[in-house]
Amino acid sequence: MDLRPQWQKNIFLVLAFTLIFSPIPSVPSFAQVKTPDWSYGGAENPTRWGELDNNFALCESGKDQSPINIVDAVQGNPAQIVFNYKPTPLEIVNNGRTVQVNYAPGSSVTINGKQYALLQFHFHTPSEHTIEGNASAMELHLVHRNTAGELSVVGVMMNKGTANPVIDKIWQHIPSTQKTNTVSGQTINAADLLPKSKAYFSYSGSLTTPPCSESVKWNVLTEPITVSSEEIDTFEKLYQVNARPVQPTNDRKIELHGN
Repeated sequence: MDLRPQWQKNIFLVLAFTLIFSPIPSVPSFAQVKTPDWSYGGAENPTRWGELDNNFALCESGKDQSPINIVDAVQGNPAQIVFNYKPTPLEIVNNGRTVQVNYAPGSSVTINGKQYALLQFHFHTPSEHTIEGNASAMELHLVHRNTAGELSVVGVMMNKGTANPVIDKIWQHIPSTQKTNTVSGQTINAADLLPKSKAYFSYSGSLTTPPCSESVKWNVLTEPITVSSEEIDTFEKLYQVNARPVQPTNDRKIELHGN
């Protein structure tokens, strides 16, 4: 016999009803939200990136987007980039959009007194930036970040010419799509991918892939390096085109540093 007061019985009934008939959250509500897919062609090409997700809105609405056509540069502060690159274990990622080499801690660049750690470098074909309307066969992007979270990218144009032994070494170990290959006993030094001249163009831009975040400090070296037609063909067999088209400059200042 239940001797509890009637008000306690009523509360118990309400709680029981709630537990039995309340909807159970579906599995997707607990799942991690998947980033929308994007690509360089088809329905998810660069002209559509801003429509794919609210987080990609800057790809369409941003005013300081990259890449750009580098033209009408003015002489800037003569400060040079100080490169402090060291060898790193060779770790190559084929992420489905480019070939990327991850870099171990300890390498950096210093630009205008700020030091940025080298995180990784990767490749685009054709070049994303153009210089006075001229594109290169490929472009190398060396991605850096400082302790404040600011990004600085060094771009290196890659023209067709003599073979590049560093590129050849990377190409020999490219894994299959969505795989990472850590090559035992092999190291690589990004300093060997830099041209002799360290003169560069600088401007304020963005990531060239979604979410197209802005306030990225771009530094594009004026002198290209060379890669052979065979090395270009090897990359193009994986990614025939993985370059975002040039974006409006919107009166941004482009500076030339060095000769």
